[in-house]
Amino acid sequence: MDPVVVVGAGIAGVAAARALTAAGVPVVVLDRGRRPGGRMAVRTTDGRPVDTGASYLTVSDPGFEQVVRDWERRGLARPWTDTFAAVGAEGRSEKRGSVRWAAPAGLRSLVEDLAKGLDLRRVSVERVDSTDEVAGVAASAVVLAMPDPQARRLLGDRFAAERDALDDPFEPVLALTASWRERVWDDVDGVFVNDDPVLSWMADDGLRRGDRAPVLVAHSTAGFAAGHLDDPDAATGAMVAALRQVVGAAEEPAATHVHRWTFARPASGHDRPYLLGESRLGVCGDAWSDRPRVEAAWLSGTALGRELASRLQSPARAAATP
Repeated sequence: MDPVVVVGAGIAGVAAARALTAAGVPVVVLDRGRRPGGRMAVRTTDGRPVDTGASYLTVSDPGFEQVVRDWERRGLARPWTDTFAAVGAEGRSEKRGSVRWAAPAGLRSLVEDLAKGLDLRRVSVERVDSTDEVAGVAASAVVLAMPDPQARRLLGDRFAAERDALDDPFEPVLALTASWRERVWDDVDGVFVNDDPVLSWMADDGLRRGDRAPVLVAHSTAGFAAGHLDDPDAATGAMVAALRQVVGAAEEPAATHVHRWTFARPASGHDRPYLLGESRLGVCGDAWSDRPRVEAAWLSGTALGRELASRLQSPARAAATP
């Protein structure tokens, strides 16, 4: 059997590849990045990792909990907090919820751990016109693990129906990393920022990482990001001013960096866990959930991988599946 070609090495793509591998189906994962991780991205600042993509992960599914507990046992993940602050027009309050998990080496390290042993190749895929071959790799099926707009761009005319189903436009976000020489704000793990035109969220990376480094990461609103996609650096001043107001930092940061996420998060999502039709083309990711999050991406990729393996190993069942 030719391998299933998975395009995209974020957590959804790697989860799909793991599920296929566990079922005995050969897999090749293609990604243009130097390392797996996707939107669970990490930037090195002053020699330490900083999460600039996903801020944390939560756990509700028993299968995903097993994975996270294994990471915890091996020191790759740690419980962070169950309490964030919220600020807005009505003032400041505390919001308790499920435990948020962080990773000492950054969330990308968790995807890298899942990817160990997979045939992962650094390839930039420009077009998918067939499920028999992708970027010169023979295939028995193809999985696209990426935001809808990116998947739509790749698909040729043969996949018009699949393109039409990929209708979530996704929202942009700018991620500001700001570091100080010392901590000049009161401890707060994270803050949901409401009623603000610039910021939507702030995380204390020193508390998240557990080393108390004076580093904060702030995410913009989608509307603010949309106006600065061509020049994200121009957004730095407004984002720093809003961040300092949120945490009460009297001093300017010593260093800043703004990362552009054109397709940061789903805008609406889908009401099924993945896309898979008779064409042997599948699509998975965090948009295939009513609650887009890291866990949703893992669940989507895992479910698609298992279903695709079942179809490939049972041709009669695949032919009968609508």
